Amino acid sequence: MMRVLVINGPNLAMLGKRPKEFYGDMSLDMINELMLEEAGASLSLDFFQSNSEGKIVDELNRAYGRYDAVIINPAAYTHTSVAIRDALEIFTGIKLEVHLSDINNRDEFRKINYIKDVCDKSFIGKGYHSYIDAIKYLKEHK
Repeated sequence: MMRVLVINGPNLAMLGKRPKEFYGDMSLDMINELMLEEAGASLSLDFFQSNSEGKIVDELNRAYGRYDAVIINPAAYTHTSVAIRDALEIFTGIKLEVHLSDINNRDEFRKINYIKDVCDKSFIGKGYHSYIDAIKYLKEHK
């Protein structure tokens, strides 16, 4: 069974309270439940959320050799964190980038993406379906 670590960055624990036009109205727990349903018995999912860049880097370092894949929504750190990028680059499994909103069609600063080139695939701008599409991708490529 493929082991998958799902990492969510800053402010994603506040989903449901953030601007709905960008982030929808589902909580992170609701999205995690939908991911578990989609994964079924073929994927084992563990979830981690932090507002701290260093804790995300630590979690990515711990993932090395323990997980087959990482699904990551680094949120605002997408646009600022070389440290998270470097930690992703070290991880040898499948790396999937996920974003609820279409970061390429928002504020100019959101078009800067430090992690895209070290991820195998990106799922962007489809709300919670971005996460579900990442799960489907892993089921097809395991």
